[in-house]
Amino acid sequence: MLTILDKYILKRYLATFGAMLLMFIPIGIIIDVSEKINKMIENKIPLKEIIIYYYNFTIYFANSLFPIFLFLSIIWFTSKLANNTEIIAILSSGISFTRFLKPYIIGASIVSVLVLLMGFYVAPKASEGFNNFRYMYLRSGGREQMVGDNTDVYRQLNDHEFLYVSNFNTASKMAFNFSLERFEKEKMISKITASRIKWNEKDSTYTLYDYSKRTVGKLGDKIEVLPEKNVKFKFELEDLTPVVYIAETLRLNELIDFIDKEKKRGSSNINTYMVVLYKKFSVPVSAFILTIIAVSVSSMKRRGGMGMNLTIGIAVAFGFVFFDKIFGVLAEKSTFSPLLAVWFSNIIFGILAVFLLRNAKR
Repeated sequence: MLTILDKYILKRYLATFGAMLLMFIPIGIIIDVSEKINKMIENKIPLKEIIIYYYNFTIYFANSLFPIFLFLSIIWFTSKLANNTEIIAILSSGISFTRFLKPYIIGASIVSVLVLLMGFYVAPKASEGFNNFRYMYLRSGGREQMVGDNTDVYRQLNDHEFLYVSNFNTASKMAFNFSLERFEKEKMISKITASRIKWNEKDSTYTLYDYSKRTVGKLGDKIEVLPEKNVKFKFELEDLTPVVYIAETLRLNELIDFIDKEKKRGSSNINTYMVVLYKKFSVPVSAFILTIIAVSVSSMKRRGGMGMNLTIGIAVAFGFVFFDKIFGVLAEKSTFSPLLAVWFSNIIFGILAVFLLRNAKR
């Protein structure tokens, strides 16, 4: 059962965190508008599109920087409690520091569950809208940049089929120098080639130009050659070179399926996708770590009062985000383990949390 004191602290925890979000999100929107207003006017973007963009921006911004907002909000109201000698009175009444932490941990649990659900179901859709708008309207050559390297594309479609195209045009939905090989027990049984292949949206078929199919047989090969042929395949051209931020736009189950598919295809971007997957679980855990650090740092009265606590808090929060970003990029651009990269900040700051908590108890 929660005591009156627990309810008081929990209410302050959630209310201050909410107020911090409501205070910083409009500031973020104003800064973003001031930076992009010229591009928006220049590209004559409809007002409806802009409103939808800033709705997605709000979710994307809050989800990305939630650790900083949470940490600073706890520092703020806990420092206030300390300056008003409320914490001294609480601990002097016989309540242990561990028991004092109970409402904070409950608050961190509530925030973690919300962030977890947002990361699974809400943030992916917002990320898709946010990134689509930026690449379509705000970046020079953004539509081309949406797709990664689309030259010399190799893909393993399944256990038996291997595909190659020399070049892929996303706008025309056309690929060039197409080749599709099928193997059974490490032996090629057929090969389809075409000078170019075009996706037909109306009937979900592909038109292959300069079509050639070679079927390997025991008594001899069968060769079929046509100037043009419509064929149905189980893959989509967009799957060959997915947009650079595709992993951010997928819900949990979709992301897991997508990663499994990309592993079979031999994608070179697996680490990038794995970083996004692991972050969905590591970010909610950081709420507990940052809560313990924030309470430990701000529960004591210091010279300089709340200002000193906020200074320490800002330094720790940005240190957390710095390590998180650095190791995330390191995993995406090298062979560094994505799992270790994503959890590195939680491990280091988790150790710091234990150290600070022990000192705070004393």
